[in-house]
Parts: sequence; C-alpha cells; structure tokens
Amino acid sequence: MKAPSDRTDIRTLSSEKLATELKALGEPAFRSRQIESWIWDKGAYSFEQMTNLGDGLREKLNENFALSRVEIGETQVSQDGTVKCSFEIAANQVVEGVLIPTSKRMTACISSQVGCSLACAFCATGRLKLLKNLTGGEIVDQVRRLAELAQEHHGKGLSNIVYMGMGEPLLNYRSVMESIDRITGTPGLGMSPSRITVSTAGIAKMIRRMGDDETRVNLAISLHAATDEKRDKIMAINETNNLDALRDAVQHFYTQTNTRPTFEYVLLRDFNDSVEDARALARFAQCVPCKINLIEYNPIDGGQFHRSDADTTDDFKFYLEDHFNMIVNVRRSRGEDIDAACGQLAGKS
Repeated sequence: MKAPSDRTDIRTLSSEKLATELKALGEPAFRSRQIESWIWDKGAYSFEQMTNLGDGLREKLNENFALSRVEIGETQVSQDGTVKCSFEIAANQVVEGVLIPTSKRMTACISSQVGCSLACAFCATGRLKLLKNLTGGEIVDQVRRLAELAQEHHGKGLSNIVYMGMGEPLLNYRSVMESIDRITGTPGLGMSPSRITVSTAGIAKMIRRMGDDETRVNLAISLHAATDEKRDKIMAINETNNLDALRDAVQHFYTQTNTRPTFEYVLLRDFNDSVEDARALARFAQCVPCKINLIEYNPIDGGQFHRSDADTTDDFKFYLEDHFNMIVNVRRSRGEDIDAACGQLAGKS
C-alpha cells in the first residue's frame, strides 16, 4: 500500500492514463469509464461511493490513489444577491469564488490559482503571493459548489462560468483546459463551451496557443489601458507582453477560432477615462471584431485609484459607440459590500 503522500490524485489523470494505471493493477480498461462517471458525472468524493465496482477494485483504488474534494468554507451574501465563498485548498491556501445572479444569468466566477503573480496595481488579488496552481479537479469543484449555492439561494442552475477569480488562468493553462474539458464533456457537466469565458491579463504566447488549440470558449482580455506607457504603470505584465504582441496574438486567436473576443477596461478616474483614452482604446480594439466591457473600479484597501464618475463613464461609452460603432457594455459592480466585485478577491474574512 502506498503512503497517503505518495498516492496520485485520481482526478489529475487523463482517461488514457487512468486506463493504463488500471491495466497495471490487473483491471480491464472499461473500468476507467465507470470510475470517471462517478467522479465527473456524479461528483463522488470517495471510492466507497462507487457501488458498481467490486470490493477488490475499490480496495486497490484506495491503496493507490487519492480522491479529494474542495469544500466551501465561509459564505457571505451581498445585498444584491451576490454570494461569495471561500474554498480551502490546503492548509493556509484559500481561494474565493463568486455567484453572480442577474435577471438573465446565473454566473459562477471561479479561481485558477491560489494567489497571483501579476501584481496589477488596481487588483487586491495581485497583492498576494502565488502559492499554487489549482488542479482541474479543484477548479471543477468550485463550479459544483457554486451550482449548489445557486440552487440553495436562488432556485436556479448555473448558466455561465467565468474564469475571472483569483489568479491568471493562462499561467495555469493545462489545468484550466482540463477543467473546461470536464465541465463541457461527457463524463462531465455537459455545459456548452459558449457559456464559458476565460479572462487573461494578456499572456500573448498562451492566447496564440488557445487559437492553435481551436479552443471553443470565449476569451476576455483585461486591457485597462491602450497605450504601452499607461499600461506599464498599472499592469507589469505589459513589460513582457506589450500591446503589439497582444494585438498579434488576439488576431491569431480570432483567425483560428472565429470567436469574437471581449476587451475588459476598468475606468480609473483621471488616469484612463478621457476622450483621448477612448480614442486609443478604439484604435487598438479595431484589430478584430470585438466587444468592449467597461468596468466600474471597485475600491481596495489603500488603493491609489478612484472610480470614474457616472457622467464620465457614459461619455466614454457613447464616444466609442457614436464615433467607432463599437459594441460597448458597462459592467456594474456586484457584491461590492462583501468585497466580491471585480478586483476585490483577496481571501479576506
């Protein structure tokens, strides 16, 4: 029997690898399909639950593999119905997920890393150290738990999933794509890829890879400034992934997938919210057919920025629409009173 620390988390194995491991244990390959159905269709969290497997096989699984499950820790409910919860991944390693209800959607905002290495100036998560890349199973668990909260608090299932929580998804590419396969596949949750959005700060190499892999999910790029001079000041990633590289990568992604990306742009008072800034954003965003999401800045403790006022936000939006015929939406803050809004996730109680 393997020591607990030596047992592989069975959820990290591909279908092919699991079949190979079972063969080495003297079991037929078709058992892998049964086991995967228990894990990914039914959400089993122990081998004892797999009642259509014989006692001998379940004993072998217990001796050789681990089967963990991420559980909800603390839960907070906002005045607007937004629900934020913590997930303890390991000792002193916590991520947060958010359930965002609207009249048309029930969206789960999930995390891909414990902490973040990018240190964007306007984001609370960026102040944390990167401690761990989540596994595909740990990401899927967030979706399952938030789906349970959706039923508990709102009596509805999930309609959308956004990888916009803690961490940079494209710096954990393999696990993120594994989780998407499980969320959209069979065995799995069977959700349409068109209901899933991966948000990135702009890792050009990995955006190109998404195109090469013909990824079917939606892509959102956290742009937030449309000149290198300004973007360098608020997003350190721009120093190694500048706007020229990002433009080329986004064009490649669109050519390969025919999927229209979304550019996310947080409006920071007197920094990036002028007509000149809007013009720069339009020039950059016209590189591909796209949508623009203007985001209300959400305050963080000791932050140096402030939210643009309503008139400035409206003027910015109308300028893009009237002068450049762009599709522009303003994303209003949700869950701000419980630090659940964009840029506020930092593992605080």
